[in-house]
Parts: sequence; C-alpha cells; structure tokens
Amino acid sequence: MRSAPWWALVTSGCAPVLLVGSWMIAQLRQGPEYDPARQTLSVLASYGAASYWLMTGMLLVLGTCYVATAHALRPAAPAGRVALAGGGLCALALTLVPVPNSGGALEHGAVSTVGLVLLAVWPPLAAVRDRRPVPWALRLDVSLAASALMGASALWFLAELQSAGAPGVAERVVTFVQALWPFLVVVSCRRSAA
Repeated sequence: MRSAPWWALVTSGCAPVLLVGSWMIAQLRQGPEYDPARQTLSVLASYGAASYWLMTGMLLVLGTCYVATAHALRPAAPAGRVALAGGGLCALALTLVPVPNSGGALEHGAVSTVGLVLLAVWPPLAAVRDRRPVPWALRLDVSLAASALMGASALWFLAELQSAGAPGVAERVVTFVQALWPFLVVVSCRRSAA
C-alpha cells in the first residue's frame, strides 16, 4: 500500500495547531466582552471583529490544509478524499460569507453545515476495505468510530446553538476533532508503510 508523502504531516499537522492558535489569539484580541463558552468562532470572524483578518486568514490556510491533505492521502478511498477536500473548500467559502456583526446569516450557516457534514462523513468514506493490512486509521471500524464522535459533537453543537447554552465550547470540540483526524490518518499511513 502506498504511503502519504512526508509533506502531508505538515499540511495535516498544521490544521489543528493553526485552528486552536488562531482562536486563542482572536479571543484575546476581542477582549473581555467576548465569551468563548457562549459565542461561536464565527463571531471572531465576523465583519468588524478585532480579529476578522486573523480568522479569515486561518480559514484560508485551514481549507488549503484540508485540500492538500486530501490530495496526499493516496492510501485512502477516493470518496473520502473528495469529502475531505470538500470540507476544505467549505472552509475557504466561509471567508466569502462571514457572519455580519449583528445577527446570523443563512449563507454562512449553510456553508458551515455542509462543511461540518463533509468532515464528519469523510472517515468512513476514506476507509479501505481490502483484505491486506490497512493503516489503522483507514480501517472501517476505526473510521466509523471517528465519524460517530464527529457526528455526536456536531449534534451537541447544534443542540447548544438551539438552547443558547455553550455553543462556543461545543464548536471548539467538533472543529478540533475534525482538524485532528486527518493528521492521525496521515500518521497511521506513514507508520504502516514503514
């Protein structure tokens, strides 16, 4: 089985680090009026926010990381690679439809939802169903478990949005898990080929 190239470790590894680093810096820049538990990351990327350009740049690089990682994951099934790249394109598209500084935006919500769904379903779509040894992160059972975790955290995020509870916490969990999984897949592909 082919391995993922070495540079896939960079593209996939940058995604979770960039995501968390950007939201931490953006929260500090936004000041004490921003409540990370109750407010979403979209507030940090909205027009007029103190870190609009930081969060917009993060989305551009994050989306590019997902697309590049999808290209590099040659051991994965093509449908999963397409879904991962689609999630990356949604991150890029979010820069075109940021949330206005007051209220919500239907376009932003639609793009975010499509991106969350694509990133939640890509693991089982990428699973390899061969009889030969398969990298552990591309086994169907492991991929289904990862997808279930992403789906459950996305549903938690939706429930928190509806109840006005702590959507910021739930969103950070789902986006971090979705950003970390491609890195774990790349690592498993490289280790199995070694």
